Amino acid sequence: MDSIMEDDRLPIVENDQLERAPTRRSQEDNELDLQPTGCGATACCNPSGVLHRFIALVFMCLLGFGSYFCYDNPGALQEVFKQDLNLTTTEFTLIYSIYSWPNVILCFVGGFLIDRIFGIRLGTIIYLFILLIGQLLFASGGILGTFWIMILGRFIFGIGAESLAVAQNNYAVLWFKGKELNMVFGLQLSVARLGSTVNFWVMQPIYNYVHKFYQGHEAIGVVLLLAAGTCVLSLLCALILGWMDKRAERILQRNNNASGEIAKLSDVVTFKVSFWMVSIICVAYYVAIFPFIALGKTFFMKKFDFPADAANNVNSIVYLIAAVASPVFGFVIDKTGCNVSWVFTATLSTIGAHSLLAFTMVNPYVGMIIMGLSYSMLAASLWPLVALIIPDYQLGTAYGFCQSVQNLGLAVITIVAGMIVDKTPDNYIWVELFFISWLTIALIATCIIWAYDKKIKGNLNMTPAQRVQYSNTMYDKFQN
Repeated sequence: MDSIMEDDRLPIVENDQLERAPTRRSQEDNELDLQPTGCGATACCNPSGVLHRFIALVFMCLLGFGSYFCYDNPGALQEVFKQDLNLTTTEFTLIYSIYSWPNVILCFVGGFLIDRIFGIRLGTIIYLFILLIGQLLFASGGILGTFWIMILGRFIFGIGAESLAVAQNNYAVLWFKGKELNMVFGLQLSVARLGSTVNFWVMQPIYNYVHKFYQGHEAIGVVLLLAAGTCVLSLLCALILGWMDKRAERILQRNNNASGEIAKLSDVVTFKVSFWMVSIICVAYYVAIFPFIALGKTFFMKKFDFPADAANNVNSIVYLIAAVASPVFGFVIDKTGCNVSWVFTATLSTIGAHSLLAFTMVNPYVGMIIMGLSYSMLAASLWPLVALIIPDYQLGTAYGFCQSVQNLGLAVITIVAGMIVDKTPDNYIWVELFFISWLTIALIATCIIWAYDKKIKGNLNMTPAQRVQYSNTMYDKFQN
């Protein structure tokens, strides 16, 4: 017990810094010494060059495009789904919650498999293939008018999609840790949410066109089948990125596990308090965003008397703003640091956005714009914290655990939110109060991170210059 308490008092630093010793060179040192020749020395082909890394980033971001585009297909066609498939709101929310249920366990296991067995390249390809199979089954169930096949497809889709998110986070840390990591997380979210935004823009017009040739559930199935094309695009990007990463590893002689440690599932019990609070925020914050958007179209139609297309547009504004603002916030946070303060600000402003939507008749675009900016701010500042807290060889396990607990929250909260709406169909204040209560929990968890980090004199809320000075100090102590 004493050793555990003593370990908790150790400062949190970027883990690569502590691994530096005269006989153990860092990845950044190797990249400086190993200068490629020939084609590999050109700006676009040198794996250590900025241009080449950002070419890789394009494919890295597109990994999640198909997943996010298809995830919200039901949300963009909510009324159509309920009418053509004869679903209640609770049954409709099952389409979303069944996506999350398998990942309560499998997402954590998926991250561990990346760390221990598959590796990041093969793991990414496998998870994207599973995702594609799930979407094809979902579409087939629609064509056949068989709801249980659609649920099965959505279940399989969820297994691939959330484990893919873990792989995508690992790729970001592998290529950009210590460089532009906050901005990269922002860009990844930007492209992913662009997929969601495009989904809300195009699915209703596509359905209207397909409905000329197919009727009822068959039209839904055909539209979902067309949407699967975005998953094929993401799979192609995974293959290209895997080749680029294999080449970079060979040229730079990159060692992804300099410490020689091996990830174990039991590692989670050694994670610090800060990580557990990050996990709580992953649940408490995101359950106030995704379930709200899943139910948002009907909310805007009933409370603000918006027609279906206008309700879709305002409902998608969060994703549209995230597509633009996330990399901007990431860039700013790369320059300013202070991640915990940004997380606190984002959570507080999201509470304000929900309050506007719940208790006022102010144009809903105001509340949704605030929510979009806040969501972008949080995503760009929260997820990089995991890479500051957890050693590199455990990152897949750690990100997998975060995704797992997030999916547990989404699975339960989405169903509960749907039940609240069914019981109070003309009064959305109760479901909004439900969301605000979860955001309050996220706010408290953020305060605990700040207090704990200050107590152990960690660097989670430092500026970049302070982190460099702090890391140098810790390196000197490590040497002595």
